[in-house]
Amino acid sequence: MQKTRPMTHPNRAIVLVPARMASTRLPGKPLADIHGEPMIVHVWRRACEAEIGPVVVATDDEDIASAVRAAGGEAVMTRADHPNGSSRIHEAVGLVDPGRAFEVVVNVQGDLPTIEPDSVRAAFRPLADPVVDIGTIAAFIEDAAERTNESVVKIVGSPKPVGGVLSERQLRALYFTRATAPWGEGPLYHHIGLYAYRRAALDRYVGLLPSVLETRERLEQLRALEAGMRIDVEVVDAVPLGVDTPADLEKARLLLDPRAPKRAAGSSSSQEKPSP
Repeated sequence: MQKTRPMTHPNRAIVLVPARMASTRLPGKPLADIHGEPMIVHVWRRACEAEIGPVVVATDDEDIASAVRAAGGEAVMTRADHPNGSSRIHEAVGLVDPGRAFEVVVNVQGDLPTIEPDSVRAAFRPLADPVVDIGTIAAFIEDAAERTNESVVKIVGSPKPVGGVLSERQLRALYFTRATAPWGEGPLYHHIGLYAYRRAALDRYVGLLPSVLETRERLEQLRALEAGMRIDVEVVDAVPLGVDTPADLEKARLLLDPRAPKRAAGSSSSQEKPSP
């Protein structure tokens, strides 16, 4: 594994990036070229820049693994029949770390080439609280159209006390929904599907059957909440661009063009989707 700087957080973390070739709208997207490098390599590099632990791509495709290794990264081959990214990273961490040296597993989706390294760190930060099972991130909804867009998943969360004051940037997640919620005045939060699991929490999660609300909302994280697991949220400043379509890919190329003026590497219209 590539070297990283010593961690300052008490938990040891490994970052896993699940990636698969299957995509109905953009076939082969992990290997889509963005300025001379495959998209998965851009994601791997940004995850490395978070400097919270070694980064490994988990895939079922030899071409993806070869591309990552050619760039100097590490990849692990997993089964092709995983139903979601959480299941894939659970297999991967067992292969990479059978001795369970790593206490935290961070899941970074393989189609987020503009993800900010600090967003990866932000998902990890809630686990500083020992009662938290899973950390994730969100951004304030600024675009009025997102408030009613069912593809934009909202977090209903309870602000956490920070320095004796309730914070709108640190939440305990109570529910995730595609509806506009909660009702009334106050901020709405756009969930970003990046997670940090305690190792034991990931073990438990992948052993659970799909839950009623998870099936109804088509949101896997509800399985954890329905099972009584605690998910806390750190609010970040930008929603990364998720690449699902050829148009998304072109936008990513524009955002990451080294010759262009620096742009914000995010998109308020990014949509949450099932992990690869």
